[in-house]
Amino acid sequence: MAKNKSRYVCQNCGYSVSKWMGKCPSCESWNTLVEEIEESRSSGAIKKRDVSNKIYKVSDIETTEGERIRSGIEEFDRVLGGGLIKGSLVLVGGDPGIGKSTLLLKTCDAYSKIKKNILYVSAEESLRQIKLRAERMNVISDSLYLMAENDLDIVLNGIENIKPDILILDSIQTLHTETISSAPGSVSQVRELTNVFMKIAKTKGISTFIVGHVTKQGMLAGPKVLEHMVDTVLYFEGDGQNQYRIIRAVKNRFGSTNEVGIFEMVDSGIEAVKNPSASLLSERSLDASGTVVVTSVEGTRPMMHELQALMTPTSYGVPRRLTTGIDQNRLLMILAVLEKYLNVQVQFFDCYANVAGGMSVKEPGLDLGILAAIYSSIQGDVIGNDWVLIGEVGLTGEIRSVTHLERRLKEAEQLGFNYALIPNKNLDRLDLNKFKIKPIGISRVEEIVEKLF
Repeated sequence: MAKNKSRYVCQNCGYSVSKWMGKCPSCESWNTLVEEIEESRSSGAIKKRDVSNKIYKVSDIETTEGERIRSGIEEFDRVLGGGLIKGSLVLVGGDPGIGKSTLLLKTCDAYSKIKKNILYVSAEESLRQIKLRAERMNVISDSLYLMAENDLDIVLNGIENIKPDILILDSIQTLHTETISSAPGSVSQVRELTNVFMKIAKTKGISTFIVGHVTKQGMLAGPKVLEHMVDTVLYFEGDGQNQYRIIRAVKNRFGSTNEVGIFEMVDSGIEAVKNPSASLLSERSLDASGTVVVTSVEGTRPMMHELQALMTPTSYGVPRRLTTGIDQNRLLMILAVLEKYLNVQVQFFDCYANVAGGMSVKEPGLDLGILAAIYSSIQGDVIGNDWVLIGEVGLTGEIRSVTHLERRLKEAEQLGFNYALIPNKNLDRLDLNKFKIKPIGISRVEEIVEKLF
């Protein structure tokens, strides 16, 4: 006869042990082991079943392009790979108050306009709270149904009654099922609930969004298997003090990963930013030293950024190095290259570097812009407003090639830039007849002074 056993499961990483410990041996988190009761099944012989209709030759399997549901919100559809796949399971994570519920309510309005039935299940807010937000966002639709419930059985009955095309669960950590004795949000509860909704999505063809909480480290709460089970993982990022929000695909079985969509928080809710590069450069400082325009590629999208550097004489024994939006370790390496090959005594200056607009960009293609902005700030010389800088800087002072250069140049060209400082390696492979912008190649950091100043 099967017996119930007690296990202690880490609520941070899912590691389980037979006795309680103060510190998880796997993730080294304190006070995260919680007792959970699990039913052990008696071992027995493997049941013989007919599997002849379960096994196919790969050559015999027919494939068709999955049906995509386009919301009409271009930034959201881009992140999903061109639209929402019918029967897909999408996990949306983000910090508290970042706007996850607001974004999903915005998409509900868009999907309802194309005659899709939507069931929005909130286990955290009352119906009145959701209604107030909907009125503020002017979301009024007869095909949007709301439930304020956290019991799985009641939610499943609601799904059977409504038969929605799109299901939204906000959030998975606050739902619970009585078949598992642990508290809502525990590893066992989250795993079981995700498995239930995954089967519903696949068998009934219901496109499902699951909202997930994040830990204080910025990772999705619950077992790591949660991210493996779903088809798409979206992170909603942004600073609460900044109006821009970024939704980033870190996993997508139906499209490109690391694709991003840009949104802006407004009084009426949230709106997609149609031209992020132009918006990010709209307040660019002109005729000022220490500022330069650079490009990055997020997924398949090229984006333009204003990069600012400020070098001031230090009053400390050890000069300060502060960054916002770029990797601080990368800045330290660029300062070392600047000092060795351009003979700039950076040890006498505090260095502050910032990507304007609250964006966070971490790719080597910004190196050339960072170096030029620092040099410009120290010398007091201004970099031309019609220049864009693209390139990686090596520790021996060489300028290394970057990827997706043609996309970067096209984006810069559309925004009216006339000159681009790029690596010589990229210039050799470039068809100059394709561009109105004039690319100028360099091989060493020493050439920056001659070309720009």
